[in-house]
Amino acid sequence: MTNARSYVLAAGGTGGHMVPAAALAAELASRGHHVALVSDDRGVRFPGLFEDVETHVLPAGRLGGGPLGYLRAGRNVLAGRSMALRLYKELKPAAVIGFGGYPALPSLLAAFRAGIPTVIHEQNAVLGRVNRFVAGRVKAIATSYDQVERMKPGWTAKTHLVGNPVREAVLRLRERPYPALDEDGIFRVLVTGGSQGATVLSQVVPDGLALLPVHFRRRLQVTHQARIEDIDSVRAKYQAHEIPADLATYIADMPEALAWAHVVIARAGASTIAELTAAGRPAILVPLPSATDDHQTANAREITKAGGARTIPQRAFTAAELAKQIQKLGLDTQGLENAAVRARSCGRPHAASDLADLVESIHAPTAPIAIRRKAIQGRLAHA
Repeated sequence: MTNARSYVLAAGGTGGHMVPAAALAAELASRGHHVALVSDDRGVRFPGLFEDVETHVLPAGRLGGGPLGYLRAGRNVLAGRSMALRLYKELKPAAVIGFGGYPALPSLLAAFRAGIPTVIHEQNAVLGRVNRFVAGRVKAIATSYDQVERMKPGWTAKTHLVGNPVREAVLRLRERPYPALDEDGIFRVLVTGGSQGATVLSQVVPDGLALLPVHFRRRLQVTHQARIEDIDSVRAKYQAHEIPADLATYIADMPEALAWAHVVIARAGASTIAELTAAGRPAILVPLPSATDDHQTANAREITKAGGARTIPQRAFTAAELAKQIQKLGLDTQGLENAAVRARSCGRPHAASDLADLVESIHAPTAPIAIRRKAIQGRLAHA
């Protein structure tokens, strides 16, 4: 490829940042470009995402902890920026793309200092703190939702709706039909709290499923991802309720787990929503109440409004409420299939490709206009 370039992706260490970064890395690599990842220790070791990508760990400070904490964070950010500047002299990146999270900050500050074009991608429906801090200086802002809170009006001209990239294996689920559910067939429930698990799901879900009528409860098959400190007690609950359940602290093949499920009970993290809408799976969502700026509640709005999910605030997430919602879903086969279609309608399957187009276009002043026009004309239609 004669116009092959080098790109640096900078992302925080959680799955919400790393999964879309990995999807973009794969897309850019497929176009013949060289891609390097800059993150923290967690990010570069994220299982199954970056085995074929050059990775670098830079120091980054997380704000907090009083005056000493801020001072320590500032020193780490400056040290990370210096290391990134040295790295850029070697890699000569055509652009630096930030995916949020504190580990992305030093790389973006170094790009500003070196005059390297920058793009940020926001996975959530609320602009995150690091992205908010740098948004005024970057050349383009890519968003996952049509409406994103904490965006300033002055940024509209450089903002582009692309969606939240997911792994190719998840995208392929769009080609597979929703699993048939006979009246007396097995009802398959996937429970996942994201890459870190969720204790509240482990506390409530087994007891909620146990409240279902006996004829329904006997049809259940559960796959439940739980935190390591919760897994033994969760297993004991399912056994006491005589509900068949497979438990794991990490689901290695999440695409296959999604393909298997009739309904998903989950948090409302950005990657979770992107995968649910890519695959077309109905969900019961319990947003994390402590999420910064309550962004998980904002993430859940689109799919819930479309009818592809039901959102229950954590304060109202009780065993009785869960049983009521599951029974409504499970006893209406046609309604469940309709919810799957509505969840799928919120997906943006071209997100990785459109984000890569935007990244490649950042060198040509008029090219981003074409990206925006493409979105308006339906390139990002929920196919």
